[in-house]
Amino acid sequence: MNILCISKYTSPPKYNKMPARLFELTKEFIKLGHSATFITSDSNHLASYPYTKEVYNFENIDTVPVCWIKTKKYAKTVSISRVLSWFDFEKKLFYFPKSKLSIPDVVIVSSLSIFTIIYGYYLKRKYRSFLVFEIRDIWPLSLIEVGNFSKWHPLVLLIGFIEKFGYKKSDLIVGTMPKLDLHVADILGYEKPFFCSPQGFNPDNYKINIIKNKNPFDDIFPKSKLIVGYAGNMGISNALEPFISAIKMFNNNINIHFVLVGSGDLKDKFKADLENYNNVTFLSRIAQNQVKYFLYKCDILYFSTENSRRWKYGQSMNKIVEYMLASKPIIASYTGYQSMINEAHCGEFIRTSNYNDLKQAISNIASLSLQERQKMGKNGNKWLYENRQYSKLAKEYIEKILELKDNN
Repeated sequence: MNILCISKYTSPPKYNKMPARLFELTKEFIKLGHSATFITSDSNHLASYPYTKEVYNFENIDTVPVCWIKTKKYAKTVSISRVLSWFDFEKKLFYFPKSKLSIPDVVIVSSLSIFTIIYGYYLKRKYRSFLVFEIRDIWPLSLIEVGNFSKWHPLVLLIGFIEKFGYKKSDLIVGTMPKLDLHVADILGYEKPFFCSPQGFNPDNYKINIIKNKNPFDDIFPKSKLIVGYAGNMGISNALEPFISAIKMFNNNINIHFVLVGSGDLKDKFKADLENYNNVTFLSRIAQNQVKYFLYKCDILYFSTENSRRWKYGQSMNKIVEYMLASKPIIASYTGYQSMINEAHCGEFIRTSNYNDLKQAISNIASLSLQERQKMGKNGNKWLYENRQYSKLAKEYIEKILELKDNN
């Protein structure tokens, strides 16, 4: 098949050090014998593209034919400029030079921007392509739950209309979260063909001998202590308050030390709260390609989410993939639909924000022998290698598309 993949914010590794799921899948589609082209934009706050006067920039990156479109830039992730950047991208898609585009058998539109589904539907009608609408973050639900927008806000109403349009007009809905089909049925009032294609990983990026021999955190972590680590943002949606309270409760335990790495709006507040505690270290934000080194040095890993409706449909966070690849036990404060950690038996979900429950969970894993903790951590790594390599995910993705195409 000839497959066209479009995603405004999924940048190739040449310009972005964050894992790029759809780009990795596109590479695997090509390895499976299909033709595939990848279209994205240079307007991504997590990526760095060179300056150019050209609107449409064509390259071949890691065997993938890529076009990145020059679009309006923005400074803040929550801003009118970012929304205008969406519309700029969509407008330029419609002026895409057709001579550079082979007729697609399959069009995969991956949010964000959710508005790209309009162009996807245009291609479906023009070329009779099979249209896949891929959801990596549920909008406008996330805008309401995280951004505190009113459900009657004009932008929410507009995005909600586009969301429903996309669900109706697509041939297959793909979600990175396992229960997105329930949300789709709530929106449409009926079921649509659905497939879960979650976050995965490329094993070439996780060669353990490299991590062991060249770890930049060797001289930063306290010696002879059990390290409980957190890597990520420290903002409102990360709900780290119970973790901060638990750290205080372990202040007299000389065997456990906490290390938090990252940035965020609440980091300075947390540092001030723990200023007089000697069992915690805050590190500055590190490059994405250094995260695996940090995680490898920890003994227990922690993550949390705010209590939100969007988690009832499950999660597929790259953070959890990174944590599980590190082969460490994981404690998760999370009230949504459970997956991955429980399936792999590599840690514990805490379905409450009570810091006493978190303290008990940390104590329970800390009391295990080194061999028991290692076994628990390796469960997660083994499960990922068996279930989440991009080569396997791409094969399953193609099989689902062919199944539906053959039945139509």
